[in-house]
Amino acid sequence: MEIYDIAVIGAGPAGCMAAIRGAQLGKNVILLERNNKIGRKLLLTGNGRCNLTNTATLEVFLEKFGRTGSFYRDVFGEFSNQDLMDFFKSHDLELKEEDEGRVFPITEKSKSVVDVLGKVLDEYGVKILYNYRLEHLHKRPKIFKLSSTKNQLITAYNVIIATGGASYKFTGSTGDGFTFAELLGHHITELKPGGVPLLVGEEWVRGLKGVTLDNVGLNIGYGGKIRPLPRGNLLFTHFGISGPVILDMSHIIVEIMDEHGDLKLYIDFKPEIKEKALGVRLMEDFQNHSKKSLRNYLKNHLPQSTIDPILKTISLDPQKKLNQITKKERLQLQETLKALPLTITGHLPLDKALVTCGGVSKKQINPQTMESKLVKKLYFAGEIIEGCGRRGGYNLQQAFSTGYVAGNSASKNNKE
Repeated sequence: MEIYDIAVIGAGPAGCMAAIRGAQLGKNVILLERNNKIGRKLLLTGNGRCNLTNTATLEVFLEKFGRTGSFYRDVFGEFSNQDLMDFFKSHDLELKEEDEGRVFPITEKSKSVVDVLGKVLDEYGVKILYNYRLEHLHKRPKIFKLSSTKNQLITAYNVIIATGGASYKFTGSTGDGFTFAELLGHHITELKPGGVPLLVGEEWVRGLKGVTLDNVGLNIGYGGKIRPLPRGNLLFTHFGISGPVILDMSHIIVEIMDEHGDLKLYIDFKPEIKEKALGVRLMEDFQNHSKKSLRNYLKNHLPQSTIDPILKTISLDPQKKLNQITKKERLQLQETLKALPLTITGHLPLDKALVTCGGVSKKQINPQTMESKLVKKLYFAGEIIEGCGRRGGYNLQQAFSTGYVAGNSASKNNKE
């Protein structure tokens, strides 16, 4: 029976890059994929446009992965964002940079990225076994034995697990990798959603489905504390809220909810102006435009479709003229424009999250090689590793970088 130098489980970005790097170094590599094609989840990223990396500095990259971001210092150093961009450009895929350093293929199609990976895998002779659903992974003294649900047996000297997380299960990310890692003695930290929309208690929000609030300020309140979040765009949905800033910060919000329960989210429609200065402006405007209705006046401050629902929360008649508004009502309006409260009651399930936060403990992985500290010649790459980064191309870079390093390291491991 043929013994492969490296068996890679999972043909997402991490697995593909691991297989490519191993094959580039002359190793006999087999890539095992449970779907009938590579990169199925990759096709969905960036709304089908594939935000594959970011032009940010190394320090910003580490910061985007939170408290344990320094774990990736070596892998991002060994295979950087520039290295990844050079890889795609060298295979005739031009890239473009958009706001906040996000990098996309010039075609704006994720398929272009997947096509390059497929072409390079073929170029280096990587054998891909499709529709392979792993059932058993056993470590023997010198080799690993892998068997599928259809009793297809594979043997290899080194194994790289790049099965992804537990979100978007229909793409094949069913969390199986966590089970195999756990059976081999690894600790799996709690799986939580990252990049997930939030549920809101207020009924009026549901009527604003599809409405976006541009560049609003946000604060969350819990346990007597107020924590500021970055400014950004917020989207109302039929169940609550989403949008870039919510998806970016959801893993932090979910963590706080786990400890404190329901939270208050305060929306600041005027983050560029202090509340006192806003009060002065409102007072002057009410005097200068005294005959205007409140609804017409607020078009300068709020999206039109939000005016009536928001005024209803403070029992203010939108038809009322500005000169009819009492001081108490004006102060109420001022407070609402600076801190409209919403009750965050939960989040969509893990399966609906962009990424999985949680996974194989970083403490059990060598940060320089991606090799398990518990099982020799076993490596981890991509989303299966605990933690997650912010949106903006950071998580895909993590997948490509950890895959590259795992493939590189496994190639240097001898057969003894």
